[in-house]
Amino acid sequence: MTTATHDAPVARSAEEERLIAIRKRETRQRWQWRLTGYIVVLGLWSLVSRVVGENLIPSPLRIIETFPDLIESGRFFSSYAATLTRIAVGFGLSFVFGIVLGILTQNKWIDGFFKDATTISLVSPALIWALIGLVIWGFEPQGWIFAIFMTTFAIVTVNVAEGIRALPKDLIDMSRAFGVSTRRRQREVVIPFLAPFIFTALRFGFSVGWKVTVLTEVFSANEGIGFEMRIASQLFRMDEFFTWALSFFVFTLILEKLVLQRYENKFFRWRTEVSA
Repeated sequence: MTTATHDAPVARSAEEERLIAIRKRETRQRWQWRLTGYIVVLGLWSLVSRVVGENLIPSPLRIIETFPDLIESGRFFSSYAATLTRIAVGFGLSFVFGIVLGILTQNKWIDGFFKDATTISLVSPALIWALIGLVIWGFEPQGWIFAIFMTTFAIVTVNVAEGIRALPKDLIDMSRAFGVSTRRRQREVVIPFLAPFIFTALRFGFSVGWKVTVLTEVFSANEGIGFEMRIASQLFRMDEFFTWALSFFVFTLILEKLVLQRYENKFFRWRTEVSA
């Protein structure tokens, strides 16, 4: 006689059910407030548009009607491709350089040598670097690469350097006591410990680099989102100007929430398991 045994699902306790219900209620309330915020903003936007006139501030409905025209013209995707290429090159270089320099701040001589340069880059407005790039290189790619690099590398460097300062000294001393080579210690001890700081640098640096890229396009580019916004404002096509601006905001939000934050949560998914 054989019997088939099946693993019965484990019943949740009353406390678990209560916590799940609380989390669902908090999530629902959070989304309700978020949607309410959008409704209020759109309502105020429509009201202001009626008061000052749609020629100056187009209504949300006018923006929705203008967006398909940009898609059909082919300028939308080509402009975004140009802008994303610029930020990939400019911020990519600054991100790599910033990580390497931040790790090298373990050496007090290197830390002292680059400290003032990092501070200057951190506090200087992006407009300064954009204008310097425009004066020196004009419309050449070196201008916007320079502006993006000088504005963002310090953000990456400072975050990674803070992670270096937070390194547990006992962990480093133990690795040295066991004869771990410097290269292996950097790869298996230092860099994994710096992962949260690197992700923070990536998110903040990318957000700043994204804005700087559009700013440099306004002054020193003949294609891209910033260039299109400049042309639209000069021709007083406010519906196109606001459409480009709104698409910029939406794309930034999607990139932050669905790409950067998603990969960060995936990389640190073990944190939830530890806290559970």
